[in-house]
Amino acid sequence: MADSEPTAALVSQVGEKRGLPQDDGEDTDPKDLKLMKTITRMVEGGDGERFAEMMKHGLTEVDVGITKYISDHEGFSGILKERYSDFVVHEINKEGKTVHLDDLSIPLDETPESSQPPDEPDVLTEEQRTQLGELQLFKNKEGSVSIEVLEDSKEKRTRVHKAVKTQFPGLETKTEDRDGRKFIVAYHAAGKKHLSPRKHFWPKNRGSFCHFVLYKENKDTMDAINLLSKFIRLKPNLFSYMGTKDKRAITVQEIAVLKVTAERLAHLNKCLMNLKLGNFSYKNHPLKLGELRGNHFTIILRNITGSDDQVNKAMNSLRDTGFINYYGMQRFGTTAVPTFKVGKAILKNDWNEVVDLILLPRPGAEKEFLVRCREEWAKSRDPEAALKKLPNKRCVEGQLLRGLSMYGKKNIVQAFGLIPRNNRLMYIHSYQSVLWNTMVSRRIEAFGLKPVEGDLMLRGTTAHVLSAEEAATHSIHDIVMPLPGFDVIYPSHHVGSGYREMLSADGLDIDNMRHKIKDYSLAGAYRRVVIRPSDVSWEVIQYDDPRNPLVHTDIEKLENKPAPVFSTEGKYRALRMEFSLPSSTYATMAIREILKLDTSIKKQTQLNTTWFN
Repeated sequence: MADSEPTAALVSQVGEKRGLPQDDGEDTDPKDLKLMKTITRMVEGGDGERFAEMMKHGLTEVDVGITKYISDHEGFSGILKERYSDFVVHEINKEGKTVHLDDLSIPLDETPESSQPPDEPDVLTEEQRTQLGELQLFKNKEGSVSIEVLEDSKEKRTRVHKAVKTQFPGLETKTEDRDGRKFIVAYHAAGKKHLSPRKHFWPKNRGSFCHFVLYKENKDTMDAINLLSKFIRLKPNLFSYMGTKDKRAITVQEIAVLKVTAERLAHLNKCLMNLKLGNFSYKNHPLKLGELRGNHFTIILRNITGSDDQVNKAMNSLRDTGFINYYGMQRFGTTAVPTFKVGKAILKNDWNEVVDLILLPRPGAEKEFLVRCREEWAKSRDPEAALKKLPNKRCVEGQLLRGLSMYGKKNIVQAFGLIPRNNRLMYIHSYQSVLWNTMVSRRIEAFGLKPVEGDLMLRGTTAHVLSAEEAATHSIHDIVMPLPGFDVIYPSHHVGSGYREMLSADGLDIDNMRHKIKDYSLAGAYRRVVIRPSDVSWEVIQYDDPRNPLVHTDIEKLENKPAPVFSTEGKYRALRMEFSLPSSTYATMAIREILKLDTSIKKQTQLNTTWFN
């Protein structure tokens, strides 16, 4: 198998200005989002040198068990995400349909809340609309807009209240009496306590959940949901979705929200940047995390060095054979303390080590306030003193310190519990992942792409050990490897015994993977060794202007804008590829197989001195 040290460079550039028009005119896994946030924030803030210094102490692929390739073509270099629009993700829902934003209309079964009778003019003047629009866009956040009701009646006031709230989501209204004159005062709801869905008329024959397609540019899923919830004054947890998507990308996915009308959501298209909502429908159920079938990717690798023959060999291999289904670098963190080390300490019940790994000073550059916080903790071991050094108490360090302050340093388990559950589980899942990567590399090294006696395959949800005869009738695409836990079996060949050896070397017992704290008990799972993408297509295109987009987006199609036109002879060459992957697989690992490169930021920082320019 190909496993030589890659020399090609993958560069990720920052600095695109592309956006949705306002009114008519601007990642698969939460760990991916955190990684891209860190990179973008530091590089765009002119902090490239500090980030490079931090990455000197980061991880390479070898550190997390990623060592093998399964194709034999020659690698080449290219630029990934030179523009965020070079990375486009469309969710594939549980029915297997690729999600697109292609309809901004309101469902026919809904009577628009803001509609007026045909012979009745709108109750708001053009000037009032302008003032309310500015208020809604935070240009007048501290102020208000007063609308005098000249022909005062309860009916007229009700119409004004309703018009403001439906046409300008995020604004609230109240009636004021000023020297005998009635005014409707509109003010910004942002910053006030979020409300649950109001009790109002909801047709019995209408589903309780409004499902819609969210198109977003250069914004992560949770940021988008927080913004929507702020504008319509709902708690963010009333929104549901099947998966989080990359920030530095254009992504399209399904969202559901409880008892909010499509009309109200559609009004947000007038005031939100980088987001567009459409394809509304009403259903009786929310969405559940993990329900999606996968994602369809459209990816541009700019300024490629490979010949057409190299590119075709690489893409044919991806289509016909696939790539090793490694957990990508995003899974393991970007700092000098990998997440899997914290996970190992949790599993060993070594809670003092957990605290030290999270809070003690570490090599590499960090934000100044984090450095001061760590130094204070190392010096005084006083959680309250260390907490005062943090301007943002919501980071993991702040949450742990707050817990230690509340429960005391002798009750670390309770203190650690203040960190959100998903973040806590991330640590132990990271440990499982590095073991899986390592064992899969050993499996590929030992047996290549040929199924052998002792390999595992799934029959339904149950793992089965292959006999020699059975192995001869299957392909590598049928083979799975376990993530360690108390509810899995292991391959019966010598690679399988490596699990016991690795766990034992880390002070863990493969026969006792139950933790005294239920949350940290590892049941284990099975993961396919090799993934073969579906719907694979590609073309080498040429272009002259690196600022020009090379993907035709859903919004551009909705607005009938022409598709990008490629030159027959251009200054630059790019590889435009499309493929679909099941959920919980990493597109970066597919790109790694194509280009034959180390995808770690540490390695790329070493290879690309121009990365921060």
